[in-house]
Amino acid sequence: MAFATSKRASIAVIAVCQVAAMAVWFSASAVTPALAAEFHLSNFAQAALTSGVQAGFVIGCLGSAFLGLPDRVDPRWLFAASAAVAAVSNAGLLLVDPASVAAPLLRLITGIGMAGVYPVGMKLATTWAKDDMGLMVGILVGALTLGSASPHLFNAFGGVDWRPTVALSSASALAAALGIGLAGLGPNRKPAPRFEPAAMLLAWRDVPLRLANLGYLGHMWELYAMWAWIGVFLNASFAVSLPAASAPVAARLAAFAVIGAGAIGCVAAGLVADRVGRTTVTIIAMAVSGSCAASVGLLYGGAPWLLVAVCLVWGISIVADSAQFSASIAELADPARVGTMLTLQTALGFTLTLVTIHLLPYFVDTLGWRHAFVPLAIGPAVGVWAMARLRLDPASVRLAGGRR
Repeated sequence: MAFATSKRASIAVIAVCQVAAMAVWFSASAVTPALAAEFHLSNFAQAALTSGVQAGFVIGCLGSAFLGLPDRVDPRWLFAASAAVAAVSNAGLLLVDPASVAAPLLRLITGIGMAGVYPVGMKLATTWAKDDMGLMVGILVGALTLGSASPHLFNAFGGVDWRPTVALSSASALAAALGIGLAGLGPNRKPAPRFEPAAMLLAWRDVPLRLANLGYLGHMWELYAMWAWIGVFLNASFAVSLPAASAPVAARLAAFAVIGAGAIGCVAAGLVADRVGRTTVTIIAMAVSGSCAASVGLLYGGAPWLLVAVCLVWGISIVADSAQFSASIAELADPARVGTMLTLQTALGFTLTLVTIHLLPYFVDTLGWRHAFVPLAIGPAVGVWAMARLRLDPASVRLAGGRR
């Protein structure tokens, strides 16, 4: 039963639960250095701990979109059940050998659970939106960002043992499963549409939706590869520039700050986009983040303060636009199918992340850390082109109350 019946209270509950549930997403990535040292994991095995979640998320999203679950089931129940599954599967890492096939399999199940958390949380937020769609979704994506960063903070204070990080993140997701029922449903929720799997094809057939999705794909090419490997990059750089005793903890705290700072970017971009336009904000954010991807490696092994400063700009800009792609879909799609279109959009984006997460180690091996992130700038370049095209489309008048 919902106890938060006002817009402000419900959004607060949804955001807090989103932060808590998303902690399991990067719990394994945050402890990758410790796992690699203890179990001698290969680069592929390390990447699989993150990409397993991405693959599971895609599977879960496609199944959910095909069945239309976000639009046909009470999103709070779907969120709760999904967060509970993710919590249990993440905790299972404490019981298996991280070098065995069981570990990425558990991460796959965690990702399937996340498919009922992230897009469903956005769906919940859109039921309350009124002339502030960008801000509503921005708050939720900001919560996702903070939740994704939290394992790095757990890890910084957990010492060399990786187990407390995994345990804390699982407990956090379980608390989210229990707490989401306190949120209310907003007045924008539409009656459940009929089961129509072919509705998924509108994401490509409809030109404005296609352009918004292409912009999102450009954004996702860069985002999760950076999130997954920024901690490893900072750890390697600080090992060169800082004393051996302080470098690992400094890298974990810096990684938390870099990823977590994106939450500020999400909320700020949401406020601005509702006033100046979705395409404007996304184009600017991708131009900045792409520039950071192309140049940050040049600071490898250099002054830690300067490297962290550039990484903070990257961390803010790389995700600031994320919510605006989702807000664009919510404004351009059939209102009765918003949940399905959002879920499908995230499925497409996270499918792409499977490529770049696994490519990054090979970029490191062939290009070195100084140039490993440069190929990630390709995504923002494509995204800028797609959003510029959307800006010219007549349907873009539906974005941000006509502000494009």
